[in-house]
Amino acid sequence: MCWIRIGSVDLLECTGCDGTWIESRVFDELCAKRDQQALVVKHRESNKAAATMPAPAERVRYRPCPQCGKMMNRQNFGRLSGTIIDTCRSHGTFLDRGELHQIVQFILDGGFDRMRQAELQRLKDEQQRLKELELHLSRGRGDGLGR
Repeated sequence: MCWIRIGSVDLLECTGCDGTWIESRVFDELCAKRDQQALVVKHRESNKAAATMPAPAERVRYRPCPQCGKMMNRQNFGRLSGTIIDTCRSHGTFLDRGELHQIVQFILDGGFDRMRQAELQRLKDEQQRLKELELHLSRGRGDGLGR
């Protein structure tokens, strides 16, 4: 793996698999700053050959964190992006070929806003479900004492 810098973001890239390791703090910064996201898009466009190569089809495999050695968690970035990333809560995120660009594009296309709206709707639906359950249970008690 070798260090590369895109704007103020330092990443480790694997020359063998084109994967990318990003430390937790740096990944959070990248997700929050539009100027950094724009630089990632620009960097990808300047490396068109690597950008157009599809990721090899692989079976799902869990990776150990390069820093602590514990198995990382696989999760759908932003809950609805469709990009499955490997994360170590304490240390960072490993992205397969093309996933960094997919994440940045998701953010730039309003993915976080869609994620917040979906979460808000989920909470409203759950609140409604609980109200209906409470109403159903209170009707079933009859005497109001729950016996």
